[in-house]
Amino acid sequence: MNEKVYLETLGCSKNQVDSEIMLGILNKHDYILTYDEGDADIIVVNTCGFIESAKQESIDTILELANLKKTGNCKVMVVTGCLIQRYSKELSEELPEVDAFLGTTNFDEIAQIVDKTLSKGKRVVSITSADKSVSYDFPRILTSPSYSAYLKIAEGCDNLCTYCIIPKLRGKYRSRPIEKLVTEAKNLAKSGVRELIIIAQDITRYGLDMYGNHQLVKLLEELSHIEEIKWIRLQYSYPDIINDELISLIATNDKICNYIDMPIQHCNDKILRRMNRRTTKKHILNVIDKLRSRIPKIALRTSLIVGFPGETDEQFKELYDFVKSVGFDRLGVFTYSKQENTPAAEFPHQIPEKVKEDRKNEIMFLQRDLSFNRNMDKIGSIYDILIEEKIEDENVYVGRTEFDAPEVDGVVYVNSDTEIGIGEFVRAKIIDALEYDLIGEIVNEFSK
Repeated sequence: MNEKVYLETLGCSKNQVDSEIMLGILNKHDYILTYDEGDADIIVVNTCGFIESAKQESIDTILELANLKKTGNCKVMVVTGCLIQRYSKELSEELPEVDAFLGTTNFDEIAQIVDKTLSKGKRVVSITSADKSVSYDFPRILTSPSYSAYLKIAEGCDNLCTYCIIPKLRGKYRSRPIEKLVTEAKNLAKSGVRELIIIAQDITRYGLDMYGNHQLVKLLEELSHIEEIKWIRLQYSYPDIINDELISLIATNDKICNYIDMPIQHCNDKILRRMNRRTTKKHILNVIDKLRSRIPKIALRTSLIVGFPGETDEQFKELYDFVKSVGFDRLGVFTYSKQENTPAAEFPHQIPEKVKEDRKNEIMFLQRDLSFNRNMDKIGSIYDILIEEKIEDENVYVGRTEFDAPEVDGVVYVNSDTEIGIGEFVRAKIIDALEYDLIGEIVNEFSK
């Protein structure tokens, strides 16, 4: 089969894993993968439908790539992902350029769908329940760098936050079996992966549906036995389930990064209740205190929502003061995005967009200063750095510490007269700091 396939992924890392599986399936069926959309016979767009800006980006991307049916080699266009799960009927009517639509639990059908569309020339719509179980037992073709990969340990979400559409798009929480996750991780390690990034809508809930109790610690213990893996990074850990057992594991297991992504969204108890978050300000502070007392070097990342319906100036000020006093190492802020068919969309006292943007900017300006001060405190420290690129025509490399996740956190600029391979670990001493990034120089030999 000589047809070439180009795949564009939008949205989150969970979507990226689905795309990598689709690429693996297509490759197994002898389709040729290309990074040049103009050269592709088949174009696949894996969409995001989480918030308004993401939905608009998905539509714009579909329309832009659909032009290649006129100006390029494209014969078949397939769209899949969250936007399609949410608006399949509307989009199938409004996008005649698209030849096939796949829902979030149908991406494993990609090869059959493309085959059918190519051979019969008929439009295909395959949308099933978001709760349907999906097999991940397919080879992945990584779109991340070869040394780092995401491991999706569960699909869906049971948290039912009032602002969030994810349960309708991705279904109920479904954990993947430990043995299958370990097998996948071993295969990734054999292919050269040194950093495993553990993801799900909520990794702390892992195992509850399948085993009857939380099994994240057991899974992490199993993964840490994989010799080739150096870093295991935890993302999307909800504060209401972070317990002493998990904190102890992070503190004592050298392979688990001293880093945790813990989205709290807000600190005001009334807003947390209206969001249907299963926690309180007091509990969040208690978890943070435990993490920092048990793991003094831990980097805490969080995400916040400002402008939630009914958020008063006083409640925003409480959030601002909370951020200032806690001093998160990494922080992202989202303005509340009104999502149809969610409870919060019907809440009274929706906040004007300008107020939301102003509140977001206030916290981000605060975080910039907090981040700079924390980075200044790191001057003189020595860290393992994962090298990711070399700056052209300079003896400067760009890498990350264990305290930084790819794409969302800062980097370290490493000065070195010695050539360093991409994906290698080195030891570097921090000699200067920027608002979000660090500057270092090589010390001793390469890290192992």
